Amino acid sequence: MSTHHISYAQLLHRLETSALTRNENGVETVIKPIPDSDTKGTLDPRVLDVVLRQRSEEPATEAETAFSIEAIRAQMGWPNQDVTTSAIRIRSLVLDGEKGNIPVRVYAPKADELLPGVIFFHGGGFFGGDLETVEHPCKALAEKANAVVVSVDYRLAPEHPFPAGLEDCFEAVKWVHRHAEGLGIAKEKIAVAGDSAGGNFAAVCAILDQEQGTDMIKYQALIYPVVNLGSIETDDYRWSLAQYDIHEHDELIRGIVLSLGESADLFNDIYLQGKTDVTNPFVSPLFHAKMKGLPDALIVTAEYDYLRLEGEAYARKLARAGVETRIVQYRGMDHAFIDKLGEYPQAEDCMNEIAKGLKRVFG
Repeated sequence: MSTHHISYAQLLHRLETSALTRNENGVETVIKPIPDSDTKGTLDPRVLDVVLRQRSEEPATEAETAFSIEAIRAQMGWPNQDVTTSAIRIRSLVLDGEKGNIPVRVYAPKADELLPGVIFFHGGGFFGGDLETVEHPCKALAEKANAVVVSVDYRLAPEHPFPAGLEDCFEAVKWVHRHAEGLGIAKEKIAVAGDSAGGNFAAVCAILDQEQGTDMIKYQALIYPVVNLGSIETDDYRWSLAQYDIHEHDELIRGIVLSLGESADLFNDIYLQGKTDVTNPFVSPLFHAKMKGLPDALIVTAEYDYLRLEGEAYARKLARAGVETRIVQYRGMDHAFIDKLGEYPQAEDCMNEIAKGLKRVFG
């Protein structure tokens, strides 16, 4: 049953206060119910509204549906909102990377002392997305966490296949660590975060940091991350639609969940181009053997996201290795929900949850 005419602020408050916390396979798991509905197995009404609006639009012509990287890139993101209430300083910089320039955007709240730093990697299937698509989420995170957020514009496939984007992301981490004080960042308080493909880069940067013994990253926040690019079965992971609780809008939800899975081969072709095995842990961190010693992790999932099950599997594997790991799952949400900041209260609550994790780790 839905409750109508509840304000955005009230919805946000309900997400904070109605969460259910339990331990699942050694992982602290926080379930965030739909804030204005007590019905299980259904879409959040805001998601339903967006999906129905999109489906009611005029069907595309054959020319418009022809495959085009540029056309797909242009459709990514969503006109989200700035939810900050204080001044956040924004600076655009260009890093001199080993393989070329790496544009970054720095978001900093006013502070008299050095703050924690968060290096953020946007999503987009490894071939799309940019600094603009995550501008407002990064601003919100900077304010809520009282942290300096550095958003990275890494190279995109297919023009720059694996490992180009990853190289840019890890170079950015090293650059932030070297120049921490000049950025207003406490060198010992650096985290990585990212959504979808960006969550993949954040997880792999933490692995590279561990393998190279650089010890820069102290926390990782992975928002519906790609951690098993080939959806290959493991001891922790076996995908099936039966693991999704669906009671309403059955056909619609199935289509939402399956659509991303059906694009997996496309992402692999564009990003890997047949040159790297999908089980390479720098491609699919779920296959990384040595989880012990990785930084504390927050893994955010959406109930009706194809990637949810691999995110949960990654959390279990981290927890078994002794990594303090927390899952936050948003009921009724679909993939890429943080793009709708200001429209979906879950997007802002997600930034709140990352901020809480940062404050717990860094004080």
